[in-house]
Parts: sequence; structure tokens; C-alpha cells
Amino acid sequence: MVSGNLFHCRKHSWPPEEYVGRATLQLLDFDSAAPPEQAWRRRLNSHANILKEFSVTFMEAIKMVRLGIRLWSYVREEASHGRKAPIDPFTRISCKPSASQGVPLGGMGSGSISRGFRGEFRQWQIVPGTCEPSPVMANQFSIFISRDGGNKHYASVLAPGQHEGLGKAGDQGIDSWGWNLSGQHSTYHALFPRAWTIYDGEPDPELKISCRQISPFIPHNYRDSSLPTAVFVYTNSIGGISHLSGDHVNEPFLTARGNPPVTFAVAACETQNVNVTVLPCFGLSEGSCVTAKGMWGTMVQDGQFDRENFKSGPSMPSSPGEALCAAVSASAWVEPHGKCTVAFALAWSSPKVKFLKGSSYHRRYTKFYGTSEGAAQDLVHDALMSMYLWFGCVLYSNEPNIAFRNLDADYKRWEEDIEKWQNPILRDDRLPEWYKFTLFNELYFLVAGGTVWIDSRLPAPDKRNHRNGEKTDVKGTEAEVNLSDGALVKHTTTSDYYSEDESVVNHEGSNSYSQHHPITLLNEENDSDDGGRFLYLEGVEYVMWCTYDVHFYASFALLELFPKIELNIQRDFAKAVLSEDGRKVKFLAEGNTGIRKLRGAVPHDLGTHDPWNEMNAYNIHDTSQWKDLNPKFVLQVYRDFAATGDMSFGVDVWPAVRAAMEYMEQFDRDGDCLIENDGFPDQTYDTWTVHGVSAYCGCLWLAALQAAAAMALQLGDKPFAEYCKGKFLKAKSVFEEKLWNGSYFNYDSGSSSNSKSIQTDQLAGQWYTASSGLPSLFDEAQIKSTLQKIFDFNVMKVKGGRMGAVNGMHPNGKVDETCMQSREIWTGVTYGVAATMILAGMEKEAFTTAEGIFTAGWSEEGYGYWFQTPEAWTMDGHFRSLIYMRPLSIWGMQWALSMPKTVLQAPEINIMDRISISPSAAAISHEFGVRKITNKAKCFGAAVFHCSC
Repeated sequence: MVSGNLFHCRKHSWPPEEYVGRATLQLLDFDSAAPPEQAWRRRLNSHANILKEFSVTFMEAIKMVRLGIRLWSYVREEASHGRKAPIDPFTRISCKPSASQGVPLGGMGSGSISRGFRGEFRQWQIVPGTCEPSPVMANQFSIFISRDGGNKHYASVLAPGQHEGLGKAGDQGIDSWGWNLSGQHSTYHALFPRAWTIYDGEPDPELKISCRQISPFIPHNYRDSSLPTAVFVYTNSIGGISHLSGDHVNEPFLTARGNPPVTFAVAACETQNVNVTVLPCFGLSEGSCVTAKGMWGTMVQDGQFDRENFKSGPSMPSSPGEALCAAVSASAWVEPHGKCTVAFALAWSSPKVKFLKGSSYHRRYTKFYGTSEGAAQDLVHDALMSMYLWFGCVLYSNEPNIAFRNLDADYKRWEEDIEKWQNPILRDDRLPEWYKFTLFNELYFLVAGGTVWIDSRLPAPDKRNHRNGEKTDVKGTEAEVNLSDGALVKHTTTSDYYSEDESVVNHEGSNSYSQHHPITLLNEENDSDDGGRFLYLEGVEYVMWCTYDVHFYASFALLELFPKIELNIQRDFAKAVLSEDGRKVKFLAEGNTGIRKLRGAVPHDLGTHDPWNEMNAYNIHDTSQWKDLNPKFVLQVYRDFAATGDMSFGVDVWPAVRAAMEYMEQFDRDGDCLIENDGFPDQTYDTWTVHGVSAYCGCLWLAALQAAAAMALQLGDKPFAEYCKGKFLKAKSVFEEKLWNGSYFNYDSGSSSNSKSIQTDQLAGQWYTASSGLPSLFDEAQIKSTLQKIFDFNVMKVKGGRMGAVNGMHPNGKVDETCMQSREIWTGVTYGVAATMILAGMEKEAFTTAEGIFTAGWSEEGYGYWFQTPEAWTMDGHFRSLIYMRPLSIWGMQWALSMPKTVLQAPEINIMDRISISPSAAAISHEFGVRKITNKAKCFGAAVFHCSC
């Protein structure tokens, strides 16, 4: 719980006035055109340096040589079947990663496109598990200006810099365009899910332009947050008469064979003083009927295209390898000192998700927009508002066709909801400024992290909106890229969720975020919508869905913002716990063979090429022997149960909780009620070996015993509650005896050179205990002593606290270099330990610790990891695994600052004190089924239960 002390307050170091002139801010101060006071900012001419990847030491390479050989063979074997291995360190992408990322576009789970802070469209993730990082330079906004009776002309792409081949003599492609923007007076301002680009007097010295990018990421809105669409609102303020027009050009990109078709669309709205025209087709090569150079020349000369183009109909299909593009122009007269607002609405529709091993599903947005090719057109139609001017164009055409639509409102409502969500945090003067916008910007991963969101039921019929009586028309183009030239691999099983090919296995057997206004998680409205099923990747380099040991850290974001999704992820894992997959798998670290999934073991992940059906894509180690997964499942389930008060959820997952706890009995080798590690990296730190009792896994086990006892009591399973409490009391005594050294808990109870190391993550179990309203695992003095040791050594001895917390540190102040991971700084773990510090009343240390991640990753003096926060970086700032799930744990800090009332009031109840241990508690009652639990649980006020045995 947060104390009343001021947090780590700092001078406001990011005021917009340092990046944009005050006069410009005043001119743009209407219709949300001016950037917010608190945002992440960059000048467009900032250097996007190439990022440096980590490397292993010679000794580490020697230790991993056998693993490397087996992994190489596995990668080649998967490639021979047309599949990508979930972990492939050998294949390098052609586009080297750089410090160029920005806020991604669209909602969650429908494919995403990122947009760099300098304006390029990149990081294409339309196909699940596939990411094309290279920017498509033909996708640009451009401006053409004529003033003073045509005596002054400005024409420029609204993106700075050069690209390869620019300026070739006689070039008919995009090299012939006007790449004239320096970016010196233009700035980017990011506050996810929105971003602002301010062009302060360039390319026209008298023109001030604001481009506001808006995506429908809206907490607790399970409809709009699934939509693959984004809006770009341009606001222009100018002195003198000027004729200006905007243009957006697009080029196709390639994806793997066998994928479903994808349609792109952008809408435009014509009003009395705005003229919208289109060029349905032009090419990038000299042989095209209309070339990119010709298109640009038309705009420079005429400021618009021929209106007869709306009647042109479909163009001829493109030849193999040919890029077929489209352009849209909106032109307007702006009076002296006047203002003009225009907007683009971009959408992409790929209704079917098809995984490589055959299963297909419809994305969640199809529940509201259907599966037809016209869905993209409906999406852009609804994204725009009739009270403003809108214009746009379609991405990528083989056979473009023209469409006219009426207009209705959505994006303004999105912005109102976004501001209502964000303002309580942004206006909380106790919080450091860097924390506020980093908190929101780290959410980029829920869009750009390869998310897939499907509905649990059949998709809705094809939607067609026919609105009459409006004074505006939508004009746009639509195109389809048909990539479905491969055969579907089908198999049929029974399923409790919809799949296009019936291939899903039935796995049975007002938001306020301040301390004074705790979070409200579940909204009673629209409770008939179960929220659908959700997948997100461990990272774009580690292609495994919902990696559970990492979700442990990231899940706070989903629990706070989309609790139905979080509960459904836990339900998916609960079903998985009770299932078994006997197929043989070779584990690459040791070369041994085992079965894919054991009953009672929590899977490492939900799979790669056939999620939900073929789990545990991770095959480095046998994760059925890992010691952290099962306790993490119990802890997450109890936290979610306590926070939401959803009794039906508790009943649904309770059999899996008991099975998970009982499974762990085998790892208590000496009968002291405490689990032991087995001398290999059997937890999330999968290169860091552990011997005997470990601080990390042991603390998680203690926390799981207490959480299971509390949950059992609330669900009416009193014998199991007594059993877990009895084990907890014994295990805690052993844990402290073996690991507590007077100031912190040793890394493990072994005798290796690093057994006394200070591990940053040693109190992970206490983090969840405090986050769930349960009694602390240890004395307050022990907790604070441990956290202070971590702060003094793991944080402050690493470049003065400006890097985050290193995973391992020897008590002599030297970094633990036992292995690659012990010497790394893990971004998500740093946020997690900062959350633990907040819960222990150490706010100053917490924000200093977390600020190291901001300084190294997000600040101008850092390494350039904004909107691609990696799993880890080394002491010299070299990254491992960009665009990673775990840094979402920054929302664990926000959870600590503003826990819901159900959790805040839990210490007043102290459930553990209500559990009395009887002599019969020495043995587990295996006959206590769910039906009995639900009967007894009725006294806790639950009205509905979904029971099965």
C-alpha cells in the first residue's frame, strides 16, 4: 500500500514548449490538435541509430555448444516443413533494427501496422506470428501548397531524410517525389494509443500542421478495441491564402503463401469547401500506365486528380511482382489566419486467422463487421465523424474499385474514452512525469505483440450500414490482396469454441487509477459478452503464444484494462492443466525425449503453429519439471479471483488449481513441505542453474500455498485450505532457515560460487501476495531489508541506477556472471521489483529503480528501445529479444498504487487467520469435487456457477 509521502518527484523535463514554439501551440489549441503536456517526444530529424544485439561470452558459448547444434538441426527441420521454429537465433532479418519506432496502429488482435516516429509505416504483423519490420517507403502522407496567386509552391512528402536510391536520374518511382522535409522543426509526441506530429513551419514557413493519430484501444471496451482501424486527423493553421492538399500513397507488401486474403481501405468525406479526388491505380516502375512520377507531377501542377476517376471501375490485375498503388487527394482553400481540419481513416480486414498446422478462426471484429470483403470499407466509414472533413485512400490493389459511403461517428468517442481513462493518472502530481507516459506507451505491446483475438461464437452476418439523410459522402477505394493460394490442412474434433475448420480441441479434464479511487475491474454492462479468446506472443523473436512464466509479469495490464480477457486466458490454462498430450518431444538442452504435456503441469505456452491444440512449443527444457509455472498459475488465479470477485471464475478453475498444487508434491524431495530445484535452469531464467531450495521458486511456492489455502476456504474446500496452510507454516520455517542470511535471501541453498548471490527477483512471491491482499510472507523488516539490499546493489551499483536492476549481484558488489541471464538487466523484472517496493512503502526507491529502464530504453540519452522494449539488455546496453511481453509489468506498479477495494480490504479480513488446522489436514482429500465446492460456496454470495466434474 502506498504511503502518504510524495513520490520521486522531478522537474517536468518534457514540456511541449521545449519542442514546439508557444505560438504554434496556441494556434493549434483546438480540437485536440495540440500535443498533450505529458508525452514522449522526439524531433523528426533525430538520428535513428542501429540497435546493437547482445553476444555470449566465450565460456557461455562453450557451455551451450551442444544446445546450439541441436537447435540448429531443429530450425532446419521445421523449415523443411515450411514452418518457422519458435526460437531461431540463426536467421537474421534483412532490415536491421533501429531506434525508429512509434505508436502502432489499430486495436488488439486483428493484425497491426506500426508507424515510426518519423512517419514511415513498418512492422507489418497481419499474419499471426509473422513480422515484416521493413518500412514501405511508398506509404506516405504528402502536402502540396500553392499561395500568393500561385507564385509560391511547396510540395513535400511529410517524412524527413533520405532512403536508398533517392534522386536517380530519370527515375519513375517514388525517388522522383519531393523528399524535402528536414524534420528540424517537426516533432513527434506519443501517448499511446495516440500520437501527434507537429510540423512547425515546414515545408511552408507560414504553415503549422498537426497530425493526430488515433487508434481504438479503450479499456473495458471489448468491441471497439478489437477493430483494425486508425484515424489520422490533420489540422492546419496558416497565415495568408493557401491552397493545400494531402496525399497518401501505398505499395503492396508480401506475406507467406497460404494465408487468408487481406483488404485495406481508407475513407474520404467531401464537404462544401473540400474537394476529394482519387487516382485508383499507378505503378512504381517505368512501364506502368501511370507512374509514381506522373502521379506526383499531376498533384504539383493541378493539386487534385481527375474526378472522372470515380467512374473508372476496376483496373487491370497487376503482373507478378508488380506493385500496384492508389492515391487520394483532398484539397481546400484556407482563408488568411484560418484553420482547416482533414482526416484519414485507415482499416485492414483479414477476417480469418489460419495457423500453419491447420486450425482457422474468425477474428473478434468479425462479430461486429462480418467476414465479407467490404468489412474494411465499413470500418473506415464508422471510424470517421460527419462534423469534420475526412479523406483517404486504399492500400494495395490488384483490382481497385470505387465506393461511396455516408459517414457516421466513432473516433471522437474513442478520444473521449481514452482521455477519461488517462487523465486521472496524467493529473496525479505525485507521479513522476516519465512514469506517466511510459506507463501508457508500454501498452504498445498489446497491439504490436502479434496479438490474436477471436470470438467464442459464430461471427455476425456481413454488416452493411445504410444511413440516409446526411449531407456528406464518403469516397474511397477498396482493394483485396488474395494470398490464399495454399491448401488448408483440416482436421475435425469436437470443440467448445468456434473454428472455421472445426479444429479446436475441447480442453476438458468511471475508470480511475489514483490511490483515492481504486480500480473497478468488471463492468456489469454487456456481461453477456464473454470477451472472446486472446493470444499474444512472448515476443516477435520468441514466437510462442501466451508464454505463461512471462504472462505472470505482464498480466497486470490485462487485469486492469481488459479483465475479461485476463480471466479467459486463465481459463484456457486451467483447461490445459487438466489435459495431457502424449506425443513425443525432443528437449534440446539435454537431448532427452519426453512427452509434450503432462496432466497437472501448467504448460509453458499455448503453442505456436496450432495454439490451444498443440501446447508447449518451447522445447529447450522439459517444462513439466519447471518449478515456477504451477505456483505462478495458482498466484495469478487467486489474484484475479480476489480482484474481480468473480465466484463463477473461481469455481471454473478450482479443479486445475488443486491439480497444479498436487503436481508439485513430487518436487518436495525431503518431505519438509518445501520444493527443491533440480540442478538445471528449471524456471523462467532458463540458462541460470539452481541447486536445492531457491529464493525465487521457493518464495513463489510459499505464496502459492497461502493463495491456495485462501481460495479453498472461500470456495468451501476447507480440508484443502487446512492442508495448504499447514504446509505453508512448515515450508516457511525451512525456507528462512536455509536461505535467510540476515539481510536478504541467498540465491539458493547449494554450494556453488553464486549460491549467495543477490537475485533481483527473489521476492516475486511476496509481490503477488501483497498484490492480492494476503498477509505478507515474511516480517516487514525482512522484506524491507531484502528490497534495500537489491536497491543498493543490483540497482545503484549498475551505472548509478541508470540501467535498471541487474538480475544477479555478488555480495561483494560485482555482477554475477555465472551465465548470460545472471548478468542481464531484465526490463520486466525491474518494473516488477519496483512494484514490490511500492507495496512495501519504499516509493522513492521504487521509482528510482524503474526510472533506470526509462533512462536506458526511452530517453534521448538511452539506447533507443522505445516502442520495442526488449526482454533484456546487457551492462553495455546491447539488447536481447526486442518487442517483448514482460515489460508490461510496469502495470504492476500502477496496480500497487491503485488496487481495487476487494484487495485493499482483504487485510482487514485476514483469511489465513480463519483457517484452523485440524489433525485430518495431514492428507489431501482427493474426493472433494467441484459440486461439493459449489454447494458450500453459495454462502459467499455467488449467484451463478459453471460446474463440471
